[in-house]
Amino acid sequence: MQSKAVSRRALSVAERNRELFEQQLSRRRGPTPEMFFAKYIDNSRIVKSDDPVRRREMISFTLTMTVLFLLTMVYVWQHFSAIEVGYNVEAQKQQVEQLRETNRQLRLTEAKLSDPSRIDTIAKQLGMDQPLPGQVVRQDDPSGAAVAVSRPPAFHAN
Repeated sequence: MQSKAVSRRALSVAERNRELFEQQLSRRRGPTPEMFFAKYIDNSRIVKSDDPVRRREMISFTLTMTVLFLLTMVYVWQHFSAIEVGYNVEAQKQQVEQLRETNRQLRLTEAKLSDPSRIDTIAKQLGMDQPLPGQVVRQDDPSGAAVAVSRPPAFHAN
């Protein structure tokens, strides 16, 4: 089987040489014919020798590329972190605005609910009367004087 492949290869090389020779006949310059030889090279047993200079170059190149890659990744990480912080700041601003609006609504509701005329109207609907002098004690007295809480008169059973 191997001999068939070798003979077929030799035949194809011979045919190729013959074709090249015929092509050169028309272009021949001078009396010398050109000869072609097939050269078979077997590199399967060749082992590459270790080159320490090349190895050092490859290690330094690898380290340089690794440092460059790490610096690039740190830059990209910082860039994306800055973008993320920007989005967080905008979200916090929106939340602050929303809380301010809620606070404003609550203050309006408090003002509406603590309106003295409204409280008086509701008290009259519930059948309450005006307080007598001395029955009302205000906790936010600006004078700072101590106010005594008055009690209704006690009934003595005899």
